[in-house]
Amino acid sequence: MSDILEIARTQVLEEGRGLDAAQALRCLELPDDRLAELLALAHEVRMKWCGPEVEVEGIVSLKTGGCPEDCHFCSQSGQFSSPVRAVWLDIPSLVEAARETAATGATEFCIVAAVRGPDQRLMDQVRQGVKAIREAVDINVACSLGMLTQAQVDELAQMGVHRYNHNLETARSHFGKVVTTHTWQERWDTCLMVREAGMELCCGGIVGMGETREQRAEFAGQLGELAPDEVPLNFLNPRPGTPFESFPLLEGSEALRTIATFRLALPRTILRYAGGRELTLGDLGTRDGMLGGINAIIVGNYLTTLGRRAEADLGLLADLKMPIKALSDTL
Repeated sequence: MSDILEIARTQVLEEGRGLDAAQALRCLELPDDRLAELLALAHEVRMKWCGPEVEVEGIVSLKTGGCPEDCHFCSQSGQFSSPVRAVWLDIPSLVEAARETAATGATEFCIVAAVRGPDQRLMDQVRQGVKAIREAVDINVACSLGMLTQAQVDELAQMGVHRYNHNLETARSHFGKVVTTHTWQERWDTCLMVREAGMELCCGGIVGMGETREQRAEFAGQLGELAPDEVPLNFLNPRPGTPFESFPLLEGSEALRTIATFRLALPRTILRYAGGRELTLGDLGTRDGMLGGINAIIVGNYLTTLGRRAEADLGLLADLKMPIKALSDTL
């Protein structure tokens, strides 16, 4: 059998065609003594098909906690004993958070709500928030509001929402062990509607939720089929009071192997560091991932967990001579 990295060099680096699920699995099964080689190839792919720029984003929760869904990793579910309680953020605070995000050099600011899907009250809040931010801050506005109807997709597009985040979370075959209150197909359908409406689609998931390597490869292949503009890669940070609270952290080498493999499966996609990287990878591993396929990063804190200081991440980008992507006038 031909060496998978030689295949990837031709297929992905030279031709720009991402690995399929079977090929991704072969990368995930590479031994540790070939990890550096895998990361180096992923970095070459990133530089050729995406360039050196790094997209920086900040996120803030408009509505935190009290979600009716039972996503087993999430402390915002109202079904678990985790400590996050429902709270709403006012519009002035939202605008201030957008200002602070823009001050880091970020080009994207994402409004997030812990809901199954938005009701009219939330849609009204988002409309007010998007309008206020766009009037006050030069930054793209993204949203993550759960599953949508076609009318809601159209309304968000009309508001000027630049990008919509809706994660598949994991492979279709593993989803039932992660969420039981809705289906993987429902998430997929929302993603398709978003893409067809002309908004950019942000769709990724969480690694380390008990999935096998085969399922991780399956997930990479499914994302390749969906072809989102951005894939955020989270690593499980087990939260107290959730069904996954006792899950072990993913090993750093396995996280890096996953990053590189997803880059080879998605050569032209924005691949973003998201939650859990601080615990799973630490400072050195974070640097290795930036040199192994990552080309976007969330700065500051996440929705219910602390991240690295924005200054630390921006300093890392400066050390690696990776310029921050400028805000495009065409968006």
